[in-house]
Amino acid sequence: MSLNWKEIDAVLGEMQLPDSHIQKIRQPDYQSLIFECYRPGNRFSLYISLQQGKTRLHLLTRQVKNEIKLQRFAQFLRSRVKGGRITECYQAGRDRIVKLEILRGGEITCLWIRLWGGASNIIATDISGTILDAFYRRPKRGETSGGFYAPESTPPAPKKEVKEYRIRDFSGMGTFNERVETLYFTEETGRKYDVLKKQITDELDRRENGIQMTLSRLNNRLSEYGQLEQFRQYGDIITSRLHTMKKGDTRLAAENMFEDGTQVSIELKPELSPAENAEHYYRKYRKAKSGMDVLRREIAELEKSRKSIIHTKADAETAENLEALEKLNIRIQGKKGSGVAPAFKEKEKKPGLSFASGGFRILVGRSARENDELLRNHVRGNDIWLHTRDYPGAYVFIKTIQGKSVPLDILLDAGNLALFYSKGKASGKGDLYYTHVKHLKRPREGKMGLVLPTQEKNLSVVLDMKRIRNLQGPDTSI
Repeated sequence: MSLNWKEIDAVLGEMQLPDSHIQKIRQPDYQSLIFECYRPGNRFSLYISLQQGKTRLHLLTRQVKNEIKLQRFAQFLRSRVKGGRITECYQAGRDRIVKLEILRGGEITCLWIRLWGGASNIIATDISGTILDAFYRRPKRGETSGGFYAPESTPPAPKKEVKEYRIRDFSGMGTFNERVETLYFTEETGRKYDVLKKQITDELDRRENGIQMTLSRLNNRLSEYGQLEQFRQYGDIITSRLHTMKKGDTRLAAENMFEDGTQVSIELKPELSPAENAEHYYRKYRKAKSGMDVLRREIAELEKSRKSIIHTKADAETAENLEALEKLNIRIQGKKGSGVAPAFKEKEKKPGLSFASGGFRILVGRSARENDELLRNHVRGNDIWLHTRDYPGAYVFIKTIQGKSVPLDILLDAGNLALFYSKGKASGKGDLYYTHVKHLKRPREGKMGLVLPTQEKNLSVVLDMKRIRNLQGPDTSI
């Protein structure tokens, strides 16, 4: 509840504003101003809040952080009244309008502080009532520069019912100003605590759900590698029967020496020789083993991040005050060296979209600005760049891993993304070129993000939506 006119009188009665000088003007948020004042032997701060339901003014004894940049009206006041002397301060009648008269350089500025719930405002006028500026510019009320505002010369509107007001019992210790300050800031701190706690909990739930979805997808892919040992066994069985086989065979029926002599039928590629068929299964075994190792590492990292989120949610539930929540929020956002695991940071660290594929990271820039930012700050010379040949579209980058070549499967994932985020998506297929980032040349005075590829290779892609969907993760939005 806002201050009533009797409470405003009680607040003003404890202040000694006349003959005080305004040394500094601050605006901590979009609904309040702070005047830091001085009079011989006394420094104090005047706090003015225009928050609906909590409109008030009082002396300020606590620290209030600036949460926003200085806004237009506060900048105007700095140029107009900073350094000025308050010559008058009083409430105009019983209308919850406080007038401050400020003299600076022989020029008088009147500040009308109207503490009216949903119509609160601070209006600066000259001595004649011409409006110089207002905290909230409201053209329908005429409260804009050049308008007229002189509430003392305007007869009050007739009131159907005169409500009796009293000074409420603001519990606590200290002066009336101090008790008013304690009540309102305690309420606001509690409200901010509840809002921030919900924001943190919602954000952590969102991240945890995203990680759970990715874990489910990766575990499904891990189960597909269940035939890992079977591939090696098939290779061994084919190798042991090379003398009975010939090129062109489509199947090998043989005794399974790994399962007590049971019969097994192994599919063969007729275009390969018997030895090449054995190598085909050995290669599938090696690829599956490598993929399984990469997936297990990814799953372990995600599980680590998930546990970190669970612990952080517990910290949010037990945070004792707003300050503790604010520190926790900074940690969640990965700021100030918090040591947050990379999978737990916000995606805003990179422009565009980011996808995980078989242990590799694929980045997609969807605009010239994103392309340019990725090229300048997020990729290196040995990373691979892809782009559709005949259609405008996204730049796609594969972040390479030292000591590892990029498998064809990863290249096809990136190629599908390049086609999906291009004008060629509707055709369902397209030709791409790809090369290392170090082979991209920037033309002189070219447009933002424009590059010319050299030493490029060709890749033909048929759009595979199943492959695209498998790439979805917590940091994508397909």
